[in-house]
Amino acid sequence: MTETAGYGLWSLVVINSLVFILFAFSFFKPQTKRDWRSFGAFSAFLVALFTEMYGFPLTLYLLAGWLQSRYPGINWFSHDAGHLLEMLFGWRANPHFGPFHILSMIFIGGGFWLLAAAWRVLYEAQREHRLAVTGPYARIRHPQYVAFILIMFGFLLQWPTILTLLMFPVLVYMYVRLARREEREVATEFGAAYARYADATPAFSPRWRISRAEG
Repeated sequence: MTETAGYGLWSLVVINSLVFILFAFSFFKPQTKRDWRSFGAFSAFLVALFTEMYGFPLTLYLLAGWLQSRYPGINWFSHDAGHLLEMLFGWRANPHFGPFHILSMIFIGGGFWLLAAAWRVLYEAQREHRLAVTGPYARIRHPQYVAFILIMFGFLLQWPTILTLLMFPVLVYMYVRLARREEREVATEFGAAYARYADATPAFSPRWRISRAEG
């Protein structure tokens, strides 16, 4: 019960962290201090995640006694056991084909898609100095922040750890605060046009009807 071959792979920690961070960077393209703050927090989440996924499984070591007593038939120091939700709910086949892992990929893929789609609209709007109100912005006012939350939630479903579970609500709160601050700045710049848009378009949870607001 001491198999740890799936850990101590620090090169994979670095490679996976860089791949996902650079992938997100290519879509988000932070420019302001606020952008860099939100992107930095997201990057820290990914580093913490991959450190436990491939480096040192701190969560499994901390919970090993309780897990072994409750689920004695599982080698909790194997790499597959890091897929905690699959293990806890009795999925004993390849965890990469488990329901939580598949659901996580939907959230992660959807989050990156939303991030890319939102950036294209925002880039054009900023270049023409107008409000972004089309594409994802016709459904919600802050699609990029929602995208980060979807990606992080997807990773939590796939590989939950104590540290990322603690980080997640803190980062969500931070994104909400950043969004509110951003709204005040945009309202000052666009005035009544933004007020109409904000009144017709939810901040984070879509009503699935297209806003008729115009910049």
